[in-house]
Amino acid sequence: MANLNNSEIYSMYTESPRESHKWESYFYIYEELFGNYRNKEITFVEVGVHNGGSLYMWRKYFGDDARIIGIDLNPVTKKLEKEGFEIYIGNQNDPQFWKKFFNDVKNIDILLDDGSHLYFDQLTTLKETLPFVNNSGIIVIEDTHTSYIKKFGYKTTKTTMDFTGKLINNLHKKHPHTQLNKKENIYDSI
Repeated sequence: MANLNNSEIYSMYTESPRESHKWESYFYIYEELFGNYRNKEITFVEVGVHNGGSLYMWRKYFGDDARIIGIDLNPVTKKLEKEGFEIYIGNQNDPQFWKKFFNDVKNIDILLDDGSHLYFDQLTTLKETLPFVNNSGIIVIEDTHTSYIKKFGYKTTKTTMDFTGKLINNLHKKHPHTQLNKKENIYDSI
């Protein structure tokens, strides 16, 4: 790995006026995945904002034309609206929350899931948000390593890693629609 001191987004992270917790390896991935979205009119959503430290980083990284939205369970995070962020309070595992959210926000360009890290929350978020991601948009799920940690539900056959592995396999099959029940099919959105 290169030196993080040379990473522009990492510098923005360390300069944030509020605390945030990110794995150091994420910053290289952020730059690779999000670089083409900078200084454009995009809608960026982060699930799990805690103290709001990363929201400052995202605002600086994406620029003034970006709409930065945070989602959290804790109503205290609403105070971040005074800093110019849109904050929604809700449970990422609640399809009704997502319905109301997208009724207000409409489509998005980037969703970053740094929420509960529980596989069922990650999967619900993926399934509920995918239809609302614009063409050439992206969903990033952080902390998928929790699929292998007992306190986050390991071992079950429904971990985020099991699901995404199956998803990738089915996307590469010639006729994936014959392999899944139509109700569970999310391939039309990918």
